[in-house]
Amino acid sequence: MTNRFYTAFDYETYGAVRKTDYRSAFQIDRDRIIHAHAFRKLQSKTQVFLSGEYDFYRTRLTHSIEAAQIGRSICNYLLSCAEPLSATFHIDSDLVEAVCLAHDLGHPPFGHSGERTLQELMKAYGGFEGNAQTLHLLTDTMYQTSQGVHGMQPTRALLDGVLKYKKLFSEFLKRPENHFLYDSQKNIRLFVTGGSKIPAALHKAEKLNAFKSVECQIMDWADDAAYSLNDIVDGVKAGFLTPERILVWAEQNGFKPEKNPVIKDLLAAINDDRIENVFSQKIGYFIKACSLAKRDGFLADKTNRFRYQLIVAEAAQLEASVYKRIANDIIFESPQLQQMEHKARIVLFELWDTAWKNYVVKQGRTIRVLPPQVGRLIDNEKTEAMKARRICDWLAGLTDGMIVHTYRRLFDPQFGSFRDLS
Repeated sequence: MTNRFYTAFDYETYGAVRKTDYRSAFQIDRDRIIHAHAFRKLQSKTQVFLSGEYDFYRTRLTHSIEAAQIGRSICNYLLSCAEPLSATFHIDSDLVEAVCLAHDLGHPPFGHSGERTLQELMKAYGGFEGNAQTLHLLTDTMYQTSQGVHGMQPTRALLDGVLKYKKLFSEFLKRPENHFLYDSQKNIRLFVTGGSKIPAALHKAEKLNAFKSVECQIMDWADDAAYSLNDIVDGVKAGFLTPERILVWAEQNGFKPEKNPVIKDLLAAINDDRIENVFSQKIGYFIKACSLAKRDGFLADKTNRFRYQLIVAEAAQLEASVYKRIANDIIFESPQLQQMEHKARIVLFELWDTAWKNYVVKQGRTIRVLPPQVGRLIDNEKTEAMKARRICDWLAGLTDGMIVHTYRRLFDPQFGSFRDLS
């Protein structure tokens, strides 16, 4: 049954024309992501707590799967609400699933700590941003062989779906810390817009970064719902979020627990040992907080992806924001996680410095410490900025376990063997 919501404009692929088979274009997008090495690596990348410490913590992989389930459910819920959607005119749940599965592919080891450190290392060479790195993988480096790297020929709709931010690094008045695209991705952005020039009004303030397709909006809310709820559950189970700490936090931030239903319900769920049950039900509430509305503006004449927008009930957004603040202030700012950030900085800075001295500066004797295919990619680049990007790609692609293993092999005299394969 043909879905009139999408046209040839949405299905066009970046890089090359793909072979077609029994699957839809968006099912091919999804399947290529699921079977990619970069996707499997997410099982060993930090979400909140260091991956592998305990079996019940979420990783980037489990988070992506949970976000994908929520995204599909939002599509199904919106379709069940009747107009304007129907069996022959609806938001494709395979596309939204693919977008959700892909949205964290570019995130480095050590979670947000790793992202902040790579941004610090790359600030003179065009920056590092997890969302931009995801786009970089999809279009340029998803598949790696001894001959080089190339992307997965994604559809325009998939690329636009992962583009939470559309403003280039150099388009900011002052150097941004995050929420940007790499300057080298200007042509990809041009492909996404179908060659249409972005209106000047969208370049003002943060309007361009708020300009998202409906599938991107669904992914963004599914991501928010997944981590705002599940970070709380993991934080409780890890012993970081206790009633005592939450009460102190509430008092410091002007909340009165007895009068605030969000704080009150959270404390009750913890005290009654029903945190997982209560918060799994809240996922359904966050899904049903969604509705669809028409909109006008840039690209609305080219695709329904910009003719409609997601509306999320204000009460659900406020509840999610409270959970995110609690997780940030009590968990992420805790001494334990700050210690992990300190460790991440040491590991990333040392590995960067080693790669830089042996593959870029080459002062004195150079030692080929990186995997051969990585070394060839660095050597083939002509400028320091592009060599830096290749080093950054290598570091960002390592899992938590592999980056620690690599660090120990290089700097711990009592660790490692020449028989190691990596």
